[in-house]
Amino acid sequence: MSQPTKIRVLIVDDHSLVAEGLANIINYDPEMTVVAQAEDGQQAIYRYREHQPDVTLMDLRMPRMGGVEAITAICTEFKSARIIVLTTYDGDEDIYRGLRVGAQGYLLKDAKPNELLNAIRIIHSGQHYVSPTVARKLVERMNNPVLSERELEVLRLMAQGLSNQDIGTALNIGESTVKSHVTRILSKLGVNDRTQAVIVAVKRGFVSL
Repeated sequence: MSQPTKIRVLIVDDHSLVAEGLANIINYDPEMTVVAQAEDGQQAIYRYREHQPDVTLMDLRMPRMGGVEAITAICTEFKSARIIVLTTYDGDEDIYRGLRVGAQGYLLKDAKPNELLNAIRIIHSGQHYVSPTVARKLVERMNNPVLSERELEVLRLMAQGLSNQDIGTALNIGESTVKSHVTRILSKLGVNDRTQAVIVAVKRGFVSL
């Protein structure tokens, strides 16, 4: 009688201790095995092509190429790819972007081992899995006013400390137009000044410092 096929997992994380810890948890389960590890998004694409795993655990923020870009590339090339975002970041924009480009699951790194293994099984079966905490964040994001692409550009430059005049120069728009964008950004984020806007933007995952 043949042995049942194990769920083959690819781990993508730039922190070696985290990756090794995940590998130990997964390999301890008799129904799973880690077939490869990657340290950034570019390496993840290569490893995926080489091993074509059943499930991929993908960190979001990594050097050279981040998780969202890697998920986009993998899902474009492999339509049946099954990817779980596994990250410390629970900003609603991070969640939204990860799921929008093709991830089927989103899990925080402080999840219990049993939740991780359960999520892998659920994703492998063709379903979606989002932890309750993450789901609440996603609902909040959907209920919040949406920033336009231009407003996001202005917000990211605000986070870099640029003045309205400098932002206008960088985006080739007038200073008065920048002021209008800033006013709308403050209103949509529910804050009173630029500093508060940047703090909220970092928490929600619109920008990273």
